[in-house]
Amino acid sequence: MNKLLYILLAAITFSCHSTKNEPNVIKVAATPMPQAEMLGLIKPDLKELGYDLQVVVMDDYNLPNRALADKEVDANFFQHIPFLEQQIQQFHYPLCILAKIHIEPMGLYSKKITSLAMLPDKAIVGIPSDPSNGTRALLLLQKQGLITVQSGKSILTTRDILTNPKNLKIQEIDAAMLSRTLPDVTLAVIPTNFALEAALSPEKDALALEDKSSPYVNVIAVRCDDMNEPKLLALKSAMTSKKMSDFILSKYQGAVVPAFAAPIP
Repeated sequence: MNKLLYILLAAITFSCHSTKNEPNVIKVAATPMPQAEMLGLIKPDLKELGYDLQVVVMDDYNLPNRALADKEVDANFFQHIPFLEQQIQQFHYPLCILAKIHIEPMGLYSKKITSLAMLPDKAIVGIPSDPSNGTRALLLLQKQGLITVQSGKSILTTRDILTNPKNLKIQEIDAAMLSRTLPDVTLAVIPTNFALEAALSPEKDALALEDKSSPYVNVIAVRCDDMNEPKLLALKSAMTSKKMSDFILSKYQGAVVPAFAAPIP
């Protein structure tokens, strides 16, 4: 689908008034997997508390923070902390972290090789085009010994590559499109949510994964003024419950890792 058309179609799913006028509705913008799937788990729990959880599914990373800042949704659940920080710095969004939920270890995937030892010279490598995930991808490539990058920078681009022994051709590609490029590239660095959407198993299919200690924790973001809204506190409680922790561990088998300490029942 044409990207502009996708944005227009996504935009009309929002109500034209502030979600604060709907105290019993919790509208959350989220990427399909695993975020929307995780939100679906707690929909009945919030219903019992009198809240109607509505999930607005988006693939485009540029939409959810804008929608939240414009009061078209109450919260979003799609991004890790460095991405949120970069967006706040760039666009001055008045957003804060409501809760830290999970880590999705980024992985290296290929349809052409079965180990990194097979990676040929001048291979094409796809990485996410957004600054925070692009930085994360370059650091993962460095950790695997494929390149070295300049140290001491919070945001890295391909211009910060210091050594590239295999003369890899690193291409920046929209994160949502990376899995579709696998037939055309030798290697792609894919965020886990998009890997799962493409039926790729991080544990089984990835040639390498980030450590589970990755600082890239996925969060629920809200407008800073709304941090103590009762419906958002209910959302936070449900998303950091033992039920959610158990679901993450059993459903994703290490591809997604809880970033919160579940309460003891």
